[in-house]
Amino acid sequence: MFQLLYPVVQAIQPFMVHICFVSAWIIIILALRSLWLSMKHGLSRAKKMHEIPCTGCQYFTNDYHLKCTVQPHIANSEDAIDCPDYREIKNYYHLSE
Repeated sequence: MFQLLYPVVQAIQPFMVHICFVSAWIIIILALRSLWLSMKHGLSRAKKMHEIPCTGCQYFTNDYHLKCTVQPHIANSEDAIDCPDYREIKNYYHLSE
């Protein structure tokens, strides 16, 4: 088996430095691209999550048992971004109004 590969190895040996150089740079470029795309996706996801208005709504209870008294199934999720029952808190210091 190795005797069959020996001529192939001898034929590509002068080009091995170039092949390894290009391969190393391709791996580095792909790793940097993957890192960039991950950061880009993470930032867009964080921006989307910051659009959730639940904490500024008067129906938000801040209790993990019942987060919202009107729409508990969509509270603090992406579905709550366009919540039809959203009412802004008028007075942040007096939450009973």
